[in-house]
Amino acid sequence: MRILGIDPGLQHCGFGVVEALGQELHYVASGTIKTTHLDKGDLPKRIQTIFEGVCEVSDRYQPTESAIEIVFVNLNPQSSLLLGQARGACLSALVSRHLPVAEYTALQMKKAVGGHGRAQKAQIQEMVQRLLRLSKPAGFDASDALGLAITHAQVAWIQNKLASSTSLIKSNTGRMKDGRSR
Repeated sequence: MRILGIDPGLQHCGFGVVEALGQELHYVASGTIKTTHLDKGDLPKRIQTIFEGVCEVSDRYQPTESAIEIVFVNLNPQSSLLLGQARGACLSALVSRHLPVAEYTALQMKKAVGGHGRAQKAQIQEMVQRLLRLSKPAGFDASDALGLAITHAQVAWIQNKLASSTSLIKSNTGRMKDGRSR
């Protein structure tokens, strides 16, 4: 299974691709789609750049599944709205490539990768580096995206093990406790 993880952002949208063979993980690629070179007032162009960037990454690395962070509502409603639009561009790109999309909160990813929900960005970055045996750490946004891909790989492995021994029905959302469900 090849998983594309997406950490949505309007200025820096992280992506990470991981190959999962059972419980074994292999790094494929990671990076950041940036819109900082564009005028902050040109939201449509920034959304287009994110959409096209995610499509390009998907076309290049041919993932079979994807995982994206569920956006939380922060204190600034305008920031939440803008982040939601960036996430929408990412989701649209993934769906346009016919990828199954799993959604995880930052808390779920931090628990799965860092061991606890209060892990800092630097801790996630270090754990991703260790889990994927990288020679140097990926950037913060790319590390979060790789963390989402790792989380999905872990959940999918567990779910497949359970499905082989029970009549569990597979779902792409709400795969972990307190996750989003349909």
